[in-house]
Amino acid sequence: MAEIGTKVLVIGGGPGGYVTAIRAGQLGLDVVLVEQTAMGGTCLNVGCIPSKALIHAADVYDQAVRQAGSAPFGVRVGQPTLDFARTLEWKDGIVGRLKSGVRSLLKKNKAKIVPGRAVMLDGKTCRVESDTGTQMIKAEHVVLATGSVPASLRALPFGGRVISSTEALSLPEVPQRLAVVGAGYIGLELGTAFAKLGAKVTVVEAEDRILPAYDAELALPVGRRLASLGVEMMTGASARGLSPEGDALVVDRGGSQVRVPADRILVAVGRRPRTDGFGLDQLDLTMDGAFVRIDERCATSMRNVWAIGDLTGEPMLAHRAMAQGEMVAEIIAGHRRVFDKVAIPAVCFTDPEVVTVGVSPDAARKAGHDVRVGVFPFQANGRAMTMAAEEGFVRVTARADNHLVLGIDAVGAGASELAAGFALALEMGARLEDIAGTVHAHPTFGEAVHEASLKALGEALHI
Repeated sequence: MAEIGTKVLVIGGGPGGYVTAIRAGQLGLDVVLVEQTAMGGTCLNVGCIPSKALIHAADVYDQAVRQAGSAPFGVRVGQPTLDFARTLEWKDGIVGRLKSGVRSLLKKNKAKIVPGRAVMLDGKTCRVESDTGTQMIKAEHVVLATGSVPASLRALPFGGRVISSTEALSLPEVPQRLAVVGAGYIGLELGTAFAKLGAKVTVVEAEDRILPAYDAELALPVGRRLASLGVEMMTGASARGLSPEGDALVVDRGGSQVRVPADRILVAVGRRPRTDGFGLDQLDLTMDGAFVRIDERCATSMRNVWAIGDLTGEPMLAHRAMAQGEMVAEIIAGHRRVFDKVAIPAVCFTDPEVVTVGVSPDAARKAGHDVRVGVFPFQANGRAMTMAAEEGFVRVTARADNHLVLGIDAVGAGASELAAGFALALEMGARLEDIAGTVHAHPTFGEAVHEASLKALGEALHI
């Protein structure tokens, strides 16, 4: 049996894991990364990247369909057709290019990749099983980055017509009827995309509104767009299982049962940490429910065993995992670091897009702050008008006493691209006057951030 010794062992090749390995290599550390399936993890292979590719293709097709029916810009096209197989081929091509890029970066930074299933035997020893045999790896430091998997429902186990987001991204054809269980960001992103591609979509949500994890005001424009796409929303409803014939979803709504005919049923009720099969039960790890408990340095309860990303709880976002992985590599290299982010952006790639950084006005008030809130609608933004994208707004929340910005939200076309500026403002401790005093390029969507800050100061210029 082959044996490898290394300074750093990373379990999992998703965004958190591969960034840890790359940064460790940059710092001159001997590093081994073990990945069982595909480099890039859920995000690159069956999550962030392929879903955004499908969403973009759906947007293009929807725009073409609308242009065939009217010509508001003076541009008229014929009736478009969809070659869904070609769409999937294009999507898979992007994934392939990015996976190749990750492997190249790991190689460039001298990180050794070991394919196979990693099983921890103790805090320093790992057995890797693959088609070519078994290897033993001994490491001074172990970084657990095993990610997460889609959460299932007991009444709707995955299989057959019941699919997770993973299968939804590789369906051979657009289903005629799609039922989506869960109106969070995953369910609505994919539900919106398939509605634009021609599916009849019904969304079932147990809470009384869509996007229950987001502020209600941010969800309103998304709801209006879903209605315009013909998506049926069933809020306050619970999925009970398949019909006896297996061709419909049975939903309990208001005490009565309703059948929702569906060719596919997408269960999108969240994600759970991927802990099974890695021998984590052999480690003396303190847990927070299903998650591994960590401190501000991502250290677990075991010396020199670290955990990052979805394995450690909310927010379960790729960019959080990347930031944690970079930090852990630097700590192992001897740097003094802690994970003390003021704000981690959350983006929902619906139509329109939603981005939140920091806290909402209600959350700030519940925390005991008197706040100033400035809202600027895209209806008053010149760039939004020229792109026929006037739905939505930017909202800035700040303390009333010293004007420190506590949160910035937006809902609108392309709002996700504003996230970096929002996060930077909070990380640098910006006040309303800092944003108001910054010259914003005209005409851009970013001007709405400037105007919202001015509005909070009582000095709005264009509203």
